[in-house]
Amino acid sequence: MSARRIVLTGGPGGGKTTAADLFRREIGDSVVVVPEAATMLFGGGFPRVDDIGPRRSIQRAIFEVQRNLEDVQHARYPDRVLLCDRGTVDGAVYWPDGPAAFFSAMGTTAEAELGRYDAVLFFETAAAGGHDIEGGNPTRTEDASTAVALDRRLREVWSPHPRFWLIRNERSFLTKITAAIGLLETLVRGATPPEPPDSTDPSA
Repeated sequence: MSARRIVLTGGPGGGKTTAADLFRREIGDSVVVVPEAATMLFGGGFPRVDDIGPRRSIQRAIFEVQRNLEDVQHARYPDRVLLCDRGTVDGAVYWPDGPAAFFSAMGTTAEAELGRYDAVLFFETAAAGGHDIEGGNPTRTEDASTAVALDRRLREVWSPHPRFWLIRNERSFLTKITAAIGLLETLVRGATPPEPPDSTDPSA
């Protein structure tokens, strides 16, 4: 099955944004990248507050911007594959009251949001291998232990997708990105990639 909307997600410092940019350069006009809503908002001066009330407002804003960015790009480029740098499901792990409450507050369900995407490529954070995740992103505030915890929680909410691929951390970042780009190309071309392993257990 050809994938028309692919989400790239994972813990901080996983390489998803790098993979999206490299793939866009390689493939060109057959894909369009949907940028990460949180980075756009925080980089544009949107306040970042840890108090519970503001956190809910922040995640509502990110969810709506992400959803509408995807819809705008789909309307503009109906014949292209959307590569989404994160997706609408990500906010569930940042919601103070947990994922179920997040989807309820957004007026949707986990199943509906997972169903927006034809495939999920999950980039395991480099922090899982003890590597530095500082990549020059000024909006990134997580330390290594926080990155690993977020990675695990994000994997829990995304792994129920039937076409979920885990791109594991590698000692060589080039090896990791090369494998990811190969899988992306297979999905975009409409060929049949290897079946995803059972990745519902975050310890696997």
